[in-house]
Amino acid sequence: MMNGMIIGKYVPGHSFIHRLDPRTKLLLMFIYVFIVFLANNGWTYGILTLFTCLLLFLSRIPFSFMIRGLKPVLWVIVFTFFLHVLLTKEGNIVFQWLGMEVYDKAIQQGAFISLRFLLLIVVTTLLTLTTTPIEVTDGMESLLAPLKKWNVPVHELALMMSISLRFIPTLMEETEKIMKAQTARGVDFSSGPLQERMKAMTALLVPLFISAFKRAEELAVAMEVRGYRGGQNRTKWRELTWGRIDTVFMIFIGLLAIVLWLLRS
Repeated sequence: MMNGMIIGKYVPGHSFIHRLDPRTKLLLMFIYVFIVFLANNGWTYGILTLFTCLLLFLSRIPFSFMIRGLKPVLWVIVFTFFLHVLLTKEGNIVFQWLGMEVYDKAIQQGAFISLRFLLLIVVTTLLTLTTTPIEVTDGMESLLAPLKKWNVPVHELALMMSISLRFIPTLMEETEKIMKAQTARGVDFSSGPLQERMKAMTALLVPLFISAFKRAEELAVAMEVRGYRGGQNRTKWRELTWGRIDTVFMIFIGLLAIVLWLLRS
């Protein structure tokens, strides 16, 4: 199940989204996080959904591939929906059973919040699917460059974010291998009392943490022996170029934010 997770993976391609400057994609992600909260009715959520589908189409990432990759986090979205349905007590009662009341406003709010969560996951996942870790590092470093005036370690921060994204699928694959190995030794992760399952998780977490620290140490040693010295006086093999299409794309994002603001109820 976990080895199908696509968060943090890169899919090579030559689509429109792949060719965008990484700074454009990073700005898109940051702006999208803000404008998604402007949506509060059916029209605004419909526009956001169409825009997200347009991004997915322009990236040439198959919709079925995206859905399969997001399966491990879909349960969180479903849980969010039912949590709002059960706890929100606004509007008219549409369902009543064993003293439990479900309101129409609760269903609407649960659907909107779950959709917002899903859209955020899809857009942030598209960033890693269409941008290499090196491009993410270079783009982040370029955007944060003004902070160097205040002695902020911009390159190191960008590198840490990039490495974190890169190692998400690696850790997921490692977790899957450890679970299979422990299951073969008789450890049961899915049945039995909650206390027993919590103890069983120890057999998963301890090897996972040891493996993660080992990988981090190996990476640090590899960077050290290759003479890595951070961002100071370093040149780049590929220079970032901001094209006309990047400007047009950012203008479009700005217009989208204005439309969502005007359509708010």
